[in-house]
Amino acid sequence: MKPQAIAAGKARIELQSQAFIAQAWTQPMATYQDTLNRQWLMLQCIPRQPQKIDARSLVERLHAEGHAVTKRTVERDLAALAASFPLVVDNRSKPFGWSWTREARSFSLPGMSPLQALVLTLAHANLDALLPAHLSSALSPYFQQARSVLQQATGTNALADWSDKVAVVEPTQPLLAPPIQEAAIAAVHEALLGNRQLKLRYHSRSAGGPMPYRVHPLGVVYRGTIGYLVGTIDDYTDPRQFALHRIAQAEVVDEAVCTIEGFVLGDYAHSGAFGFMDNGPIKLVLRMEVPAAQHLHETPLSEDQLIELDLEPGWVRIAATVRDTSQLRWWLLGFGDQVEVMEPLPFRRFINDIVASAVNLYDKPAIDARS
Repeated sequence: MKPQAIAAGKARIELQSQAFIAQAWTQPMATYQDTLNRQWLMLQCIPRQPQKIDARSLVERLHAEGHAVTKRTVERDLAALAASFPLVVDNRSKPFGWSWTREARSFSLPGMSPLQALVLTLAHANLDALLPAHLSSALSPYFQQARSVLQQATGTNALADWSDKVAVVEPTQPLLAPPIQEAAIAAVHEALLGNRQLKLRYHSRSAGGPMPYRVHPLGVVYRGTIGYLVGTIDDYTDPRQFALHRIAQAEVVDEAVCTIEGFVLGDYAHSGAFGFMDNGPIKLVLRMEVPAAQHLHETPLSEDQLIELDLEPGWVRIAATVRDTSQLRWWLLGFGDQVEVMEPLPFRRFINDIVASAVNLYDKPAIDARS
């Protein structure tokens, strides 16, 4: 090749390199960050051999996370990632499948996608009042990271503003979770995991100050925002309940727990011990005013629910197989005079007694006890 041609070729390469560098330096920082987040997410989506995933499936997952990319972009990313990570491609048949090698070391990427951040942010906003205090504090770092990811994605990802376009209304009266001693709940968890006994100093409602107890822990039950330690005391065999927020101090004792033969925590929790009584399935028949029953057309009580017109205009008759629980009774009482329970007869008598007692209470003149 002539020296002039070689010199001209070098000049063209130099100009192309300078143009590429100039373009890279003028590329917006958001583009670089989006690329990094996209490739992190791709690495998380790729399974280990013998499982595999193709480029088209990765495109669909990236679209779900708010990354508008083409299949060609994903294929270029895969080729680039394979140069730095132990990724392999199965090109024996189309579509080609990508995998981590069997011997690849497991690791966790600290990145969080905008979609994951959005889910955590919505969960925090709508469940914070329902979470026990110690659980909320344990998740706090994840909530903070989620907020940071969405703030950085604002203007570059459609999901970043989604939390401002969604609201949730609680169907029941929300209650604030009581604070819990972190050291106490940590000791409770340690004792449960190791089947060890506990020494408690506990604020009961009846006692003036904290009382000492030697407890054989059996499990923890949550009723809404309040958690309860279930266990036996000393040599007794009847289960007792200790509200976690009333435990002033807890210490693990290196002695084995004495269990109760045949005790099942789930059965105990639904036995009515926590006010959530469950008497099993019943065939519920009731009359409801049409406006009150409207939502049951879309959200039925059971799979076998049947709604038909009642003889009285403006009312419908509903039959459904449901469980006789405390929640069901509270739900029915909340409708007041818009519902009438017909069957079963013991259930009807219970509702009648509650309503009669309320009528008797409100028939009396209101008296302020403070006066």
